[in-house]
Amino acid sequence: MRFLRRSSADTTATEAESAEADAVDVQGKKAYTPSKGKATPKRREAEGKRRGPVAPPPTTMREAMKRNKELRKANPVSKEERRSAAKERRDRMMAGEDKYLLPRDRGPVKAYVRDLVDSRRNLLGLFMPLAILVFVALLVPYPAAQQYVTLLCTAMLLVMAIEGFVNGRKIAKLARERFPKETINGRSVGWYAFVRASQIRKLRVPKPRLKPGDPIPN
Repeated sequence: MRFLRRSSADTTATEAESAEADAVDVQGKKAYTPSKGKATPKRREAEGKRRGPVAPPPTTMREAMKRNKELRKANPVSKEERRSAAKERRDRMMAGEDKYLLPRDRGPVKAYVRDLVDSRRNLLGLFMPLAILVFVALLVPYPAAQQYVTLLCTAMLLVMAIEGFVNGRKIAKLARERFPKETINGRSVGWYAFVRASQIRKLRVPKPRLKPGDPIPN
């Protein structure tokens, strides 16, 4: 009863036709890409991986100078350009531009405190000249003169301390009234005003915008 069984030739032909049909079916459909199992990294992350890890901040002055030297070698800039850039930064800092100020001097509150201090005459402004007077007195070979200068300086320092304390409280109160939405630390503002007032006017950074007696701008 061989006619009921398929010959090996027929089986081979059938398998070949099935393979061709599968090939046509695969070619007719779009290629399927299996999922990667994770999200595609962003461009910033990919660039960060290519560039490598970010170096930690320098811990010593020598390390900071070494890095600056390496950066200058990588991006060579002439001395004139560096001097010009440094001068521009200093000029803007002295003019009071918030972007170029030190963190301790930034913000409208600190600018207002500076204006309050600069618009007044304070005994604290004599602090540095008084320190120079004490130094000179120590060089004079007269014990009596040294004693008188020491007593005078002690009395002046006491008066300056009282004035600085009173002015600090007043300035902190005025700052809270001017900026009610700001969180103002009375000690921090008072100390900032004390340090500002104890400096010679010409050496204050940034430069005073007001002269003694000028009204505070709104």
